[in-house]
Amino acid sequence: QVQLVESGGGLVQAGGSLRLSCAASGSIFSTMGWYRQAPGKQRELVARITRSGFTNYADSVKGRFTISRDNAKNTVDLQMNSLKPEDTAVYYCNALDSISGSYWGQGTQVTVSS
Repeated sequence: QVQLVESGGGLVQAGGSLRLSCAASGSIFSTMGWYRQAPGKQRELVARITRSGFTNYADSVKGRFTISRDNAKNTVDLQMNSLKPEDTAVYYCNALDSISGSYWGQGTQVTVSS
């Protein structure tokens, strides 16, 4: 059974930093990533990383956020620096199994105050 457990959200002032972590179990995932959904908006990709370490980022977070993963531990982290109020959203961990499909965590709230 696949499980994704997120941690690390919270409230931070603009310009601050937060680190999100996601621990996955139950499968070996080809791609892991983070998405976010702000109120009234669609869920969007923030960053994702393959098992080999290839990454891609949303333009809005390039240079501020860094995604990393530990294949041995089946974890993926998102280091978020220079946070802005527009980064406020629920952040979701996503993991892709090439056979069984896509899985989501329960979401963690990130709030950036101005």
